Amino acid sequence: MIDKSAKIYVAGHRGLVGSAIWNNLLSRGYTNLIGRTHAELDLLDPVAVKEFFDTERPDAVVLAAAHVGGIMANLQYRADFIYQNLQIQQNIIGESWKHGVKKLLFLGSTCIYPGEAPQPMPEDCLLTSPLEYTNEPYAIAKIAGLKMCESFNLQYGTNFIAVMPTNLYGPNDNFHLENSHVLPAMIRKIYLAKCLNENDWDAVRKDVALRPVSIKGKDIVVDGNSSEEDILSVLAHYGIRPESVTLWGTGAPLREFLWSEEMADASVHVLLNVDFKDVLDKSDFVVNHDGIKEVRNCHINVGTGKQLTIKECAEKIKTEIGFKGKLLWNVDKPDGTMKKLTDVSKLHRLGWHHKIEIDEGIHRLYEWYKQGICINHQSH
Repeated sequence: MIDKSAKIYVAGHRGLVGSAIWNNLLSRGYTNLIGRTHAELDLLDPVAVKEFFDTERPDAVVLAAAHVGGIMANLQYRADFIYQNLQIQQNIIGESWKHGVKKLLFLGSTCIYPGEAPQPMPEDCLLTSPLEYTNEPYAIAKIAGLKMCESFNLQYGTNFIAVMPTNLYGPNDNFHLENSHVLPAMIRKIYLAKCLNENDWDAVRKDVALRPVSIKGKDIVVDGNSSEEDILSVLAHYGIRPESVTLWGTGAPLREFLWSEEMADASVHVLLNVDFKDVLDKSDFVVNHDGIKEVRNCHINVGTGKQLTIKECAEKIKTEIGFKGKLLWNVDKPDGTMKKLTDVSKLHRLGWHHKIEIDEGIHRLYEWYKQGICINHQSH
């Protein structure tokens, strides 16, 4: 157990997961928390990271910082996804070892698993067949991170634990129309289409004032001061029209969604209550032909163990928002992995279960999104 006075560094404390973990730790009475914005500490800079650890000397580290994005971002910026994530992990995990950090929690992603993995995906299916092509560079970086944790534990006796969350959504999510993940992107698209459908231009302008919209490769950006014609043109580029919303792919892929604050609760549960030796005790390892026990796949899946299609999720969002138009599907766009359900039996054995189901989560996120627009607009 980590003492309440312990100094805990949360890398990525402003992000979707990091901010939720920060708040969860505070709610449990852990107040000696350290966070640095990107402007304050560039995690790609090994010298800066070393100096930070030299000065702060944290007792525990949560590595929630990562370069993340949706399908299109993963396809277009493949080098950025592998380089930046490897660099962040190398710097933080390496300095944590050098500075004697007592406990480290590394957050990965279930995209580490093969594109044709068995369903639900157990931890042991890692590296058993090819990865999904669209996010292969990101997945390889995350696999390297969990293997770093595993390897430092085996060689140096560290206590570095890796958790692999499923698709997350929640407060502080990214609602960028091109680079965000599927659920927040659908919420924003359907919300904007509803506003256009109801001719509520005040609401449209509030939304694009808070999050200006641009078209990649073109010198076009619309915000709250743009003309109706320009706003309509740019939103149409993203499939957002008064009468319909066009979403990517077929809608057939199955996805598992976990509320980010529950991911945070699971993460903090693991950070405070689960040691590497506990994971070893809960795992069955193969002894190979040389008599060597193969200690591998010590990471922990974090999810709900439940799934629905993207189309079903979109329909739930449409109902929640009250959009009267149609949902259309652009089948020329990629679907990504068709199935990604996690086997969460190891997590359950370690004492944690989810509580928030998808309908409640969509309602919560939509309310948070609307509140953010109103608060930001009032502050102007």
